[in-house]
Amino acid sequence: MNLPSFLWLWKIAAWSMGLSLAAYVLLAILGGWMFYGRTTNQMRPQWVRNLHYGIGIIMVILVLLLLIIGLVGTLGHYGSLGHSFHLIAGLLTVVLVLISAISATQINPERPWLRSLHIGTNIILFVGFMIVSFTGWTVVQKYLP
Repeated sequence: MNLPSFLWLWKIAAWSMGLSLAAYVLLAILGGWMFYGRTTNQMRPQWVRNLHYGIGIIMVILVLLLLIIGLVGTLGHYGSLGHSFHLIAGLLTVVLVLISAISATQINPERPWLRSLHIGTNIILFVGFMIVSFTGWTVVQKYLP
């Protein structure tokens, strides 16, 4: 690819990452609310679950957008992939997000273990987001003048 500047691409990536982190925090708050309601046998409004699903869908889209931007940007700038640990960290984070999303859609009384998988994956995802943020920051420094 012979594109004159990737600055516009990194701006989209920065917004997507920021929004992904914001979505993660909101999902943790809503998930905590649902967990508290379930463990204390209190009723929670249906909109909490619906909002949790909606924000989760948005986060999946944002993370997939980040994956595409990273692949296109790296291929366009270097002509190949694998120039830093950020690729591995990013791919693992995408996998964790997809595991979390898929397990969330399958949680039901017949398969209660999926709730543990969903929550555990999201705890590990916190570390994944931290690593991706750090390695992403070092990658972005290579592109800045």
